[in-house]
Amino acid sequence: MADRKPRGLGSSLDDILGISYGKEESAGHAVSGIRLSRIEPNRTQPRKAFDEESLEALAESIRQNGVITPIALRKTGEDRYVIIAGERRWRAAKRAGLTEIPAVILDADGEKAAVMALAENLQREDLNPVEEAEGIRALVESFSLTQEECAARVGRSRPAVTNALRLLSLEEEILEFLRTGVLSGGHGRALLTLPAGKERIALAKEAAEGAWSVRRLEDEAKRRLNRKPPKEEDRAGFDYAAELSERLTRSFGRGVRIVPGKKKGKLELEYYGNEDLEALISRLKALENG
Repeated sequence: MADRKPRGLGSSLDDILGISYGKEESAGHAVSGIRLSRIEPNRTQPRKAFDEESLEALAESIRQNGVITPIALRKTGEDRYVIIAGERRWRAAKRAGLTEIPAVILDADGEKAAVMALAENLQREDLNPVEEAEGIRALVESFSLTQEECAARVGRSRPAVTNALRLLSLEEEILEFLRTGVLSGGHGRALLTLPAGKERIALAKEAAEGAWSVRRLEDEAKRRLNRKPPKEEDRAGFDYAAELSERLTRSFGRGVRIVPGKKKGKLELEYYGNEDLEALISRLKALENG
């Protein structure tokens, strides 16, 4: 039976990096021992959090068995290197007391190195939903990529990239739930159906405290969106701007917020990248012409 590629990326990590780990030499890349002091972490590395317990476990394994899988580096100067893939192994090797680590040196520019770093973490499922979204946004913004180009480079579908970027429009309180694993990316997408504001944050806290499933959160968000507006006689205490915001959110499929004022107000529409903004402008023009 043919080997299956790992799920999550359209291309295997070997395809993207151009190497096959575990071999002394592969695709023309020799494995060398590089001093740890000459290596620096990649500042564009999407992964920000490293679990202390698992890092110490890896360090103990390295003490016993050494580093089995080489890391990938890019040369930045005379005897200086930056990590493309393998920062966790580099950190653990330092803890284990090693002075050097097996590595392959790749010829990669800044964009390719950033793609490789993100691709490795995506394939190994090492990123939380916020780190993944921020890594994708960094690629899109730093190298002027369209969402489609970014998706092709990291082996994700275009909708997956769009959905990841949309999470970044959630409130910071909700993003923290996603960073810590209290809520998943699926929970985040369910919350995006509600307009931004206190109600969305409150529902996220309720879901987090109750350990709700994504399905339950989706049902509750839908129920709140479909609430019937109060009768005319009850409108004295009715927040018309909030109700209209909810209706526009359902219609546009994105966060919409109406901010009323004494003489003038604001209408705020969320968008998720330059392509999405162009699509939104086209839709608004169509409404004007219609």
